Amino acid sequence: MRIGVISDTHGRLRPETAERLKDVDCILHAGDFDDPIIMQELDQIAPLYGVRGNNDWGGWAQELPRLMRIDLGGVSFCVSHKRADIPWNLSGVDVVVYGHTHQYAAERFQGRLWLNPGSCSFPRPFRAVPTMVVLHTDETGGYTMEKVELDP
Repeated sequence: MRIGVISDTHGRLRPETAERLKDVDCILHAGDFDDPIIMQELDQIAPLYGVRGNNDWGGWAQELPRLMRIDLGGVSFCVSHKRADIPWNLSGVDVVVYGHTHQYAAERFQGRLWLNPGSCSFPRPFRAVPTMVVLHTDETGGYTMEKVELDP
């Protein structure tokens, strides 16, 4: 299974992002959609799973969870917009996904991957390259990660 991992679109789905996502089986979004139209556009590309970010307001955003645990392709995920909101009890979680900083980060900590895909729309610092991640899972619960740098 191929999982597109993105965050912080902030009301903008860049053509390069949509193009790279067209080959994934599902999309995992770590919040700050800013606009329900972005959710609709992403869900038309592949099934969408997302959490609510600090800039997601209004009735449409009320339906989004602040924290989500989900199994995709044999891999268990815990997703929140802010790293600080991830609970300490992560038993059974393989990958923690968060956003908010607009900066790519991937580190192994406490036996699991902690992953911030960065922002595929508005990276930080200024003039940084927009990023996203594609995770490739296998039926045994293993995975490999591909960092994708998009055209600035």
